[in-house]
Amino acid sequence: MAHNLCYTTLLNENSIKDLAPDEYIKTPCGFYFIKSTKRKGILPEILEDLLGARKKAKMDLKNETDPFRKKVLDGRQLALKISANSVYGFTGAQVGKLPCLEISSSVTAFGRMMIDKTKELVEEKYTIANGYKHDAKVIYGDTDSVMVKFGTETVGASMELGKEAASYVTSHFVQPIKLEFEKVYFPYLLISKKRYAGLYFTKPEIHDKMDCKGIETVRRDNAPLVASLIGNCLQKILIDRDPQGAVEYTKQVISDLLCNRIDISQLVITKELTKTGDEYSAKQAHSELAERMRKRDAGSAPKLGDRVPYVIIAGAKGMAAYQKAEDPIYVLENNVPIDTTYYLENQLTNPLMRIFEPILGEDKAKSVLFKGEHTRTKTVVTSAVGKLAMFAKKRTTCIGCKSVLDNDRK
Repeated sequence: MAHNLCYTTLLNENSIKDLAPDEYIKTPCGFYFIKSTKRKGILPEILEDLLGARKKAKMDLKNETDPFRKKVLDGRQLALKISANSVYGFTGAQVGKLPCLEISSSVTAFGRMMIDKTKELVEEKYTIANGYKHDAKVIYGDTDSVMVKFGTETVGASMELGKEAASYVTSHFVQPIKLEFEKVYFPYLLISKKRYAGLYFTKPEIHDKMDCKGIETVRRDNAPLVASLIGNCLQKILIDRDPQGAVEYTKQVISDLLCNRIDISQLVITKELTKTGDEYSAKQAHSELAERMRKRDAGSAPKLGDRVPYVIIAGAKGMAAYQKAEDPIYVLENNVPIDTTYYLENQLTNPLMRIFEPILGEDKAKSVLFKGEHTRTKTVVTSAVGKLAMFAKKRTTCIGCKSVLDNDRK
């Protein structure tokens, strides 16, 4: 919006010959656009209207007291936010109606340039040499936000410096670009790009919530056990400030999993059936299960668009996961054993490593979490399917030497 990027303001190298140098701009990726002082673009006007409407909705929301109207206004401002975010987003969609790579690449280039400029300005001004207690360091920047470590001792002091830095950087950008202080994270666990967690402060007295981005706490294509375990670990690390307690809790959950003490409802994975089995490029667990259920009972089998719940059952060594997917109801009715090792290796290991690796280090995290006494005992539940099952008994085995343990001495 500040640079007047639009289909109607895009220029080529021939058309700029008739313009004065101060009547057009050249974007960081080499494209030319006429300035708003000469001709204002349609996209900037649309964006201004959307942002103005959202600002009004937020002001009305702030003054509203009726709970129902507050929900309506909150929904309106969120809808306007999504629409505003999409104004330039659809220019980069090659399968859309109005693709324009000159605009989309220019928006991305300006965004990256502004993040780099913000980093330069902040780290140049907020230094010990300029009278501040610590040298500020930009630790993360992405899309439209920059996270700065000021090295302060209190949340309140960080908020003051954040507001000051926002005003300082804004003064170096073209109007109407404006940086705003948004929040303070303390403590803050930065895992990787778009993956972080921390306590979210908008006022210095108490945190608003525990904020998680890109971490397996809400995804439906993971077993609920993953979200529960990761959420509790983050609470112990961030709120209780007890990393060792998080380690002990994780070890106990892994032990419970391997000994079949976890309820099956915590192990159910669900995925949406969007195609038939033949249409997928590779065999998928949920589509293969849906086909098997259709052969058992076509009336109750999942249909296209349904979410298919399944668990991974024990099978022969080397058997693919899609062959071991089974309906949870069928598993309960027939006492089919669960493949607990699959859940440990394919559902829990990577999310846990993402959290504990920055704290313990890669080697120590693997050693502490996935090796030791809590992983050496495993309970094998025998299946009730088949004639020989009535003669089978439940036994506890040692994972290390595979020997059967005496139930009286386990």
